[in-house]
Amino acid sequence: MALLQIQPRPVDPSVDHEIQAIVAGDSTAETCATDLAVGPWDFDRRPGYGPGSSMGDVIPTGAPRQGELPAAYRVASEEELHARITAAKATLGERVVVLGHFYQREEVVAHADYVGDSFQLANAALGQPQAEAIVFCGVHFMAETADLLSRPDQAVILPNLAAGCSMADMASIDDVEDCWEQLADIYGPLDAPDDDGLVPVIPVTYMNSSAAIKGFVGRHGGIVCTSSNAKTVLEWAFARGRRVLFFPDQHLGRNTAKAMGVPLEQMPMWNPRKPLGGASEEDLADARVILWHGFCSVHRRFTVDQIERARAEHPGVRVIVHPECPMAVVDAADEAGSTDYIRKAIAAATEPTVFAVGTEINLVQRLAAQYPQHEIFCLDPVVCPCSTMYRIHPGYLAWVLEELVAGRVVNRIEVPGDVAEPARLALERMLAAKP
Repeated sequence: MALLQIQPRPVDPSVDHEIQAIVAGDSTAETCATDLAVGPWDFDRRPGYGPGSSMGDVIPTGAPRQGELPAAYRVASEEELHARITAAKATLGERVVVLGHFYQREEVVAHADYVGDSFQLANAALGQPQAEAIVFCGVHFMAETADLLSRPDQAVILPNLAAGCSMADMASIDDVEDCWEQLADIYGPLDAPDDDGLVPVIPVTYMNSSAAIKGFVGRHGGIVCTSSNAKTVLEWAFARGRRVLFFPDQHLGRNTAKAMGVPLEQMPMWNPRKPLGGASEEDLADARVILWHGFCSVHRRFTVDQIERARAEHPGVRVIVHPECPMAVVDAADEAGSTDYIRKAIAAATEPTVFAVGTEINLVQRLAAQYPQHEIFCLDPVVCPCSTMYRIHPGYLAWVLEELVAGRVVNRIEVPGDVAEPARLALERMLAAKP
């Protein structure tokens, strides 16, 4: 239902400005962590995902850490960093391309040559053969994917090595290989087709996973999916296997399979900390989709109560959420779709509308600023950006670009050849799987 009484209002797209105002007492809003107001370099040497992360997200031992950022970048003002980034980009010209994920802070996105989701940005890198360096303002698995798809002589750079992903880390290569061995004990040889030509299990990994996991999938006849094409990929997998092992995000797998008619009782969970993942052999025998016990901490914050509150306060509100949200939230919303779906849905609205959006706050705030004819707000009233995306600060972007100007490549992300080859195969299968 369109609401026609909305008065256009200017919106500051910067989540950082909002957090600074909250900490200074100039805003009555609430943030999940006041430490978000300080530079992420204060946390680079500590193990963890950074301010705002869930206490339940335990970072793996050996996760990348970022070295000390030179003091000049730590003390520079927002205006000075903006000027330095602009000047460095002008000097480098076509030798560099800067990619910015939808969930990046506005002060970084302002300098991106391309803005999109992880796969859109990896594809954007493919279209820049003249670039010597690809600066990926996102998180670690995204930079790995860009390295997989770019030329060997192109350097992919992650401005802050501590920008990881807790969901991607929930499916480690050791745990996935152990799961595969246990499934083989139940189903028999996993590469042996039955009389219908179907193998027992096809592994499917979400794009939000490490290169090692993508390589595992490639070696075992599997495929990669995005939040946009998960249904198409599951159809591809069901045409080749009796069941699917889906990781690392349980919610995307459950919501997609449920919409395709797979009963919930045929979607057991696999918890790598439990024997047989915590399921019974009977459950696994009847399974159509085996869901990994992983999730996105950002999208898990959204609740049905938040949707009910939005509907009570804004009659006729249009609620759109990301499919990484829990099933109950997706069911209670009007629509669910990828970040690109959300962006396009709002862009296509011809009448002033109230939108309550269940996804990362940087994207929501940017959309609110871009479309002032609508009222657009985040379902979660607490200002809590993705803790790892927020590790990419303009100071790091200025540093890596000025190092390139000086002829030095820092923070390069390189996927080993033995992992890269099967990982590319899994990505190529995804590209070939058309709706």
